[in-house]
Amino acid sequence: MRVHYLSHVPFEQLGAMETWFRERDVSISRSLLFQGDPLPDISEFDALVVMGGPMGADDDCDHTWMAPEKALIRHSIAAGKKVLGICLGAQLIARVLGAPVTANPDKEIGWFPVYPTSAGQSDSIGKLFAGAPPVLHWHGDTFAIPDGAVHLLESKGCANQAFRYGDNVLGLQFHLELQTDNAAALCDACPEDLADGPWVEPRASMLADGQRFEDARQLLGRVLSAFLR
Repeated sequence: MRVHYLSHVPFEQLGAMETWFRERDVSISRSLLFQGDPLPDISEFDALVVMGGPMGADDDCDHTWMAPEKALIRHSIAAGKKVLGICLGAQLIARVLGAPVTANPDKEIGWFPVYPTSAGQSDSIGKLFAGAPPVLHWHGDTFAIPDGAVHLLESKGCANQAFRYGDNVLGLQFHLELQTDNAAALCDACPEDLADGPWVEPRASMLADGQRFEDARQLLGRVLSAFLR
């Protein structure tokens, strides 16, 4: 399999996904959009991974790469490529599929459980979250569920945490890929996001429990296995 990923900022890379791909001899290529890398032709990859970032999904005027990126996502979906979106990436997919992206009532930053919806309980990916595992969140916006998509997961701080569109598109609002060093880099890059809020965990406690990151890494592997099979 050939995977191409789109990165919007230096501190949001593949994280634990890179190890999972390399262990399975997956070919990895990338476009670092923040430094002007070109987008690939859809013939050059089998799966597209769209990473996160602090910008909004409608900030096309502020980022010249965003409109072409959305076009690539749209063409990839139409061509039947596997498309996985993480945080901003999921929001961009939702926009491409015609759903709005708006401010969540509160920022959700830290480890909070996600719960399968009624539809998610019988979905091959949704049921992986049957035990309501804590996952790492870092977002202020939220996507609506696109028409024709299945709403898989929710949390107490944000109703829309994951959706599947057909068998080839998956959007996750949260970050299973972040390891301790990745999360620390995110804290360093966006300290203003850690202001007190009902769903904001302090940096120290967010980074303190290495087992949380290991559990997330293992859950990520199960999600990728189910989605990319």
